[in-house]
Amino acid sequence: MKQTWNLQFFAEEKTEKATPKKRRDTRKKGQVAKSSDLSSALSMLGIFMVLVFAATKIGSGLGELMKKSYTTDIQMALTEGHVHQLFTQLVVEVVKLIAPVLLAALVIGVFSNVAQIGLLFSTETLSFKLNRLNPLSGFKRIYSMRALVEFLKSLLKIFLVGLTTFIIFWINRDQLLVMAEKPLWEGVSITGRVVLEMGIAASLVLLFIGVLDYAYQRWDHEKNIKMSKKEVRDEYKNIEGDPQIKAKIREMQRQMAMRRMMQEVPKADVVITNPTHFAVALKYQDDSMDAPVVIAKGADLIAQRIKSIAKESDVVIVERKELARALFHRLSIGDPIPEEFFKAVAEILAYVYKLNGVV
Repeated sequence: MKQTWNLQFFAEEKTEKATPKKRRDTRKKGQVAKSSDLSSALSMLGIFMVLVFAATKIGSGLGELMKKSYTTDIQMALTEGHVHQLFTQLVVEVVKLIAPVLLAALVIGVFSNVAQIGLLFSTETLSFKLNRLNPLSGFKRIYSMRALVEFLKSLLKIFLVGLTTFIIFWINRDQLLVMAEKPLWEGVSITGRVVLEMGIAASLVLLFIGVLDYAYQRWDHEKNIKMSKKEVRDEYKNIEGDPQIKAKIREMQRQMAMRRMMQEVPKADVVITNPTHFAVALKYQDDSMDAPVVIAKGADLIAQRIKSIAKESDVVIVERKELARALFHRLSIGDPIPEEFFKAVAEILAYVYKLNGVV
């Protein structure tokens, strides 16, 4: 009993890599290896890189917009139509200024997700499942190994990002401390440069964490989709069919082919034997065939059955040991006689036609 339980335990243990079908099924359910941290880090890095090149233009644009608001627009009469017009213009101008940043975030976000999992659309994760309301399942999710890893990862991100921004701040501390003595625009420029440096440095740190997280997600995904030996066997049976059923089908097909072959024996012109082990039935029609054709063949018991049917149907049986053996091994049912056997078979057919009074 104990040995049986151990065998069952090892059969259920998930030690096998997932099959292609299992991978396709889990992918359809939306279960893929993906790191949201990697996507966020790439998007964040892309945004700050765009700001490096577009910050001056965006700052100048915002300055012009504020200047226009406090010089020209402020003189307009305060009516409902003017307020609507000013608000619309303000939204359009702001969108024009920040459009490159938003576009970069969108493109990089889509690219990072497609690079990780490819094109995938699944509603499985959005479907309602009763087990999600189970307190026990929720407790297991909260206190699982994945939850612990996510917690440690969050602490690591907070520590590294905080340390990185502090280092950038410490490097630029002299300029930041005297910033109050600088002109307004120069102070804004210094602040913007430091913020961009902090953003790029923090993005690179998060990108490093994201790469590690993606590697962990791949490992965890592979572990979760592993299969037991029994699951692999069951899947194979579902795809290929039960071996016992397939064997029965093959046996039925073989019997049907045998019956069809035996039905062709009475139509043969001659059966060549060796005489006990092999039998080959040939048929020739000079108006539709270029050479005689094998319509039945068999060895041992099947050969005896072919000879028995041939005798019942008055088909001539000719004993040619070497020829019968060669035809049996070289040809399949429906094959014409090769040229090298023409002479030997022609002599046999001539004998058969003479015996039957055809010639």
